[in-house]
Amino acid sequence: MMKTAYEYNKERIETVKPSMSYAGEDFDAWRQSSREKLSQLLGLDKFSKTEPKTEIEYEKKVEGATEIRFTFQSEDGYRVPCHLLLPDGIVNPPVMICLQGHSKGMHISLGRPKYDGDERSIQGGDRNFCQRAIQEGFAAVALEQRNFGECGGDETGPKCFESAMTALLMGRTTIAERVWDIMRLIDVLENEFADKVDIHTICCMGNSGGGTATAYVAALEDRIVLAMPSCAMCTYKDSIGAMHHCACNYVPKIAEYFDMGDLLTMAYPKYYIQVSGIEDPIFPITAAEKVFEKGKLVYDAQGVGERCTLIRGNGGHRFYADDAWPIVHQYLGV
Repeated sequence: MMKTAYEYNKERIETVKPSMSYAGEDFDAWRQSSREKLSQLLGLDKFSKTEPKTEIEYEKKVEGATEIRFTFQSEDGYRVPCHLLLPDGIVNPPVMICLQGHSKGMHISLGRPKYDGDERSIQGGDRNFCQRAIQEGFAAVALEQRNFGECGGDETGPKCFESAMTALLMGRTTIAERVWDIMRLIDVLENEFADKVDIHTICCMGNSGGGTATAYVAALEDRIVLAMPSCAMCTYKDSIGAMHHCACNYVPKIAEYFDMGDLLTMAYPKYYIQVSGIEDPIFPITAAEKVFEKGKLVYDAQGVGERCTLIRGNGGHRFYADDAWPIVHQYLGV
């Protein structure tokens, strides 16, 4: 029987050996060259810094925190909406950047149902990242990722396909756009909110699409001290190369050079908490474990393997807050 084109390509990706995957060579040299290559593949060379022109829209008291709604310019003509929540009674708290998954918007991270099905999504998967971060004594920042919510989605969900394809025509990727926005958010935190948060303890977390953005930005951004990607870390051939995923996940040619374990390796020496669901159907646990073990090798070689943790959540494609947050506190001592 003839193979379909899809079957043929799935067979081919099984044989791909990433040419720049870390193999025990001089780590500093490898990380420098690998970060340069990863940035090129993502299309980050197509971005230019611009004046953020931060605008605070309001500041108000909410349960357990003070909320500041602001926007900033990450590229010329493109503004990013964010919510910063400062926990009551804590001076200069550590920061957790909270990235919603492939969803209807950052209101999910804020734990504020807006559309039908939101409440089930939030409560059924610990997706109210900001609320939990406040409870844990962290300042929380919800950032609206591109093509979600206010930045392109609607009540039916995210709208990634057209934007992602248009970006590819220009040598850019949606992942790069999201990574860029996170990096520029850190600039804003440093320049506008250093009197309110601990800018030396900036962390980043997200589930699914938010976990993907967390993994890529952690590989490239040293101002992040702890990364917690959830239900996103998996071999390419067993996840986005094996089944249907949104176009926003794809980076042209990346499997020729790296697998996701190399993103973890590039993140060294930051604290790293990989969260994976043992029943996650789209990021299978066996392949997720392979990514973690591969990425952790450099930590082990440096005698700091305890800075990396794999949490195996007892369920599917969701976050596992009660399993993950104790490790955050253990690592940071807060």
